Amino acid sequence: MEIFETLTALEYGELHFAHDAGSGLRAIIALHSTKLGPAIGGCRIRAYENDGEAIDDVTRLGRGMSYKAAHAGLPHGGGKSVILAPPGLASPGFDRKKLFEAFGRFIDGLGGRYLTAEDSGTSPSDMNVIRGVTKHVLGASPEHGGSGDPSPFTALGCRRGIEAVNEHVLGRKGLDGLHVAIQGVGHVGYYLAKELAALGATLTIADVNPARIELVTRELKAKVVPIESILEVECDILAPCALGGAITEACARRVSAKAVAGAANNQLRTPGSGEILAERGIFYAPDYIINGGGLIHVAAEYAGYQREPTLARVNKVYDSIRDLIVRVRQEKVRPEIVADQMAREIIARG
Repeated sequence: MEIFETLTALEYGELHFAHDAGSGLRAIIALHSTKLGPAIGGCRIRAYENDGEAIDDVTRLGRGMSYKAAHAGLPHGGGKSVILAPPGLASPGFDRKKLFEAFGRFIDGLGGRYLTAEDSGTSPSDMNVIRGVTKHVLGASPEHGGSGDPSPFTALGCRRGIEAVNEHVLGRKGLDGLHVAIQGVGHVGYYLAKELAALGATLTIADVNPARIELVTRELKAKVVPIESILEVECDILAPCALGGAITEACARRVSAKAVAGAANNQLRTPGSGEILAERGIFYAPDYIINGGGLIHVAAEYAGYQREPTLARVNKVYDSIRDLIVRVRQEKVRPEIVADQMAREIIARG
């Protein structure tokens, strides 16, 4: 992969690499933009096939965070970090604390231009470790001075976005009887399922982790399908809530939902995926607008956390999706293209 070509195409920014042999740390921090303020973006830890895949993931995610902050009206830029999962990470003897201490030092070296938080594969306990090394971290547990897990807020915003799609695209009032297929019922997907079920939605779920399936089916009435079938379930709304890139062009041709509105980042693997959905009359709610609740939550911690104003701002994800729908109809352009342009306009205004 040509790194500088990638950075140019995604309008970057900075890309930072760290290696610490003693802890096994291999990490990348992507700073897409700091024009509106310090960049915020979670840290994910996962195995990658190669370094190029990790760079592709972190740079795409970092740009999404810039756009997410812009649409949410936050005084922040966007960034992201990935830790390439070291050998033995899941073994009982692995020193996870040492790994995240090293990562905290990496963050501290950027002098506050990047603020990390939890993401896929990380948790408030990991943020607690980082907080012992640097102040440039959000989402630590409340007993460590943080605001805790942002997942419920991401789910709340996603539910509000689904309500906007339900009303302004599908022409329905209320979620009672709305059929939502959720891919991935981890932290955010689980909370989203609870939000939707409480309002009467019918759920179909899938996950690679049997324990997550057991938890959701025990607490909520949900139909379970194999993970390879969930994206093709005939439903009203498909909600991808797992890792990004789930909707490939081949998958987009098989989606049987009326709309796609989920919490995962970078749901469309290629621009062609969005084009195919649009050609088939399937509305796509851009991920970095509908999943902005978690960012709003951690950004509120940076400003001095106040719960009620934060909840009010997360609830405005409904307004953001509604306004996007209006502009899509006016301009007759795909939602993700309109959303990108809106974000660029906000960032350009500074």
